[in-house]
Amino acid sequence: MLSFHSVKDYQTLLRNGKTTCVDAVSFYIDSIRRNKHLNAFLEVYEEEALQRARYLDEKRLNGATTGKLHGVIVGLKDVICYKEHTVSAGSRILENFTAVYNATVVEKLLDEDAIIIGRQNCDEFAMGSSNENSAYGPVLNSVDNTRVPGGSSGGSAVSVQADLCMVSLGSDTGGSVRQPADFCGIVGLKPSYGRVSRFGLIAYASSFDQIGIFAKNIFDAALVLEVISGKDEYDSTAVDDIFLYKKEKLNDKAYRIAYFPSTFNHSSLDAEIAEKQKGFLRKLQDTGIEVVPIDFDLIDYIVPAYYILTTAEASSNLSRYDGIKYGASNREKEIELQINSTRSNYFGKEVKRRIMLGTFVLSEGYYDAYVSQAQKVRSILLNKVNKIFKEVDAIISSVSPTTAFTFGEKSNDPIEMFLADIYTVFANLVGIPGISVPLFKHSNGMPFGLQLMASHLNELTLLALAEKISAINERL
Repeated sequence: MLSFHSVKDYQTLLRNGKTTCVDAVSFYIDSIRRNKHLNAFLEVYEEEALQRARYLDEKRLNGATTGKLHGVIVGLKDVICYKEHTVSAGSRILENFTAVYNATVVEKLLDEDAIIIGRQNCDEFAMGSSNENSAYGPVLNSVDNTRVPGGSSGGSAVSVQADLCMVSLGSDTGGSVRQPADFCGIVGLKPSYGRVSRFGLIAYASSFDQIGIFAKNIFDAALVLEVISGKDEYDSTAVDDIFLYKKEKLNDKAYRIAYFPSTFNHSSLDAEIAEKQKGFLRKLQDTGIEVVPIDFDLIDYIVPAYYILTTAEASSNLSRYDGIKYGASNREKEIELQINSTRSNYFGKEVKRRIMLGTFVLSEGYYDAYVSQAQKVRSILLNKVNKIFKEVDAIISSVSPTTAFTFGEKSNDPIEMFLADIYTVFANLVGIPGISVPLFKHSNGMPFGLQLMASHLNELTLLALAEKISAINERL
């Protein structure tokens, strides 16, 4: 029986003949079947994955050079295109749509010998914080099936949490990798905007979206980032900057971390979470890491600015789903009726809500009052964070105000659900990398951790520091 701890250990077993890629794929297929009730996978590529495993085993045994992710079993959130495979964005409007090309990240995974095992459930068009908005039913948290896994990448998070695959790729527009990772007690990495190509990622809000990584440990997340990052001719926002995780350069560094007192003292933050996190900050100082408070008076502007801008971009991006060119369609004699009927019948409630809000703020007479003001807030935040990173190596904060909540707990109050993103949307507004590090366990039995954020394209410091605080927590 396979016991997966890290990619490094697994690949050592492969090289020493202690296991095979076929054995690993068979283990995960069986695990997915046994945990079907979690609803984490929408589709499993059983025979295809086994066939690729046989090819990789033969390649290794023949002495050929193997890739960085040789034999690593990966799941894909249902917003990432995999050629000749269904991609539906968790929506009925794309229920039977087949991708006609590979996302750049998929090409890079395959080039480094990864095995893609299936397509993972998510909130429709990546819009949600609980994975209750999928057209194909909610994903269950494997620690407590009455609780949500977080969203929108809930299926991808639970797949790693419940040992249904080794690593997963999700997408993070305002916390959709970091928050479900926190709810599931695993590592969730959102790279800098531009670090990873978005080509082949179904768009929600294009200036916020970023493909991210779920893993059991920080090194595995760093390894996957090495593979999927880099310049791409199909995405003009992808930066030409090679990422390699050479953390030994930072082993003796004297770190300086900032925190915003207003976030740790915010009324929305669960009292037990706040107590444990504040206590941990004090313990970090005892280990030689300097932890400094920085006044931040813009906390209440972050969520409104985020939702104004992302819904405006969503209104534009989702206008392509009209029932004419592709996807589901209600055939009507008049084009306008066809478009209205298709969108009314095939878009879910949350997607409709965000499209309408976005269309409203973009409309004549309201653009200046809302979108222009939100853009100003975004600019102020960017200037402020750039000044902060001249003084410190990272910013530390909560990931979510609460642990994973129960199904239906926030469903009837969209504002409360939006406010649950208070700690994560900041990184997307300013384009910096963030990581959710699992550290603690709540008295309710659910995991939670802390979020680290670093300056743009400084994933090296982010990951090295994340490893350091994780190791400190294990020693305490």
